[in-house]
Amino acid sequence: MILQFFRKPKLSEQVYAVYNAIVAQSRREFFYAEWGVPDTLTGRFDMISLHAALVFRRLRTSEKATTEFSQSVFDCFFHDMDRSLRELGVGDLSVPKRIEKMGSLFYGMLSNLSAALEGGDRAALEGVVSRNFHEGRDHPALAVFVDYILLNDNMLSTQPIEDIMAGKVTFGEPR
Repeated sequence: MILQFFRKPKLSEQVYAVYNAIVAQSRREFFYAEWGVPDTLTGRFDMISLHAALVFRRLRTSEKATTEFSQSVFDCFFHDMDRSLRELGVGDLSVPKRIEKMGSLFYGMLSNLSAALEGGDRAALEGVVSRNFHEGRDHPALAVFVDYILLNDNMLSTQPIEDIMAGKVTFGEPR
């Protein structure tokens, strides 16, 4: 009985499908080769965080099933981050501190991204991209990066929540 508290939660195929779609989109080469996202652990985490934040924005609702699904995707995300850190050789005592920091970074991005998108504030969105992906500097791809985020926020807003909860997430292509 007590061992159940030490087991990782069993996540559904749909949760894994959504998380895998987020990761696959985040690993697209153009982000790193053309848009200046550093091809580092931090850069990849930031790209996964961006796409996850866009999906979580779509899943915001008071419906219990949707909230639970969203939480499961979040749990999958951070279980994967935990696993990745351990594979990289981060010590057992350091992993929780790093995960906590990653959680703070993720929530900061989600909060800033949501505020900029909800306010229709392109300049604020440019600031989010600049701070999170280009170390606060201007980058030639900044405008197209912002357009990509706006496109995906719009695309996700039109995808039925039922489809997402069935494991079907579609991201847009850059223009």
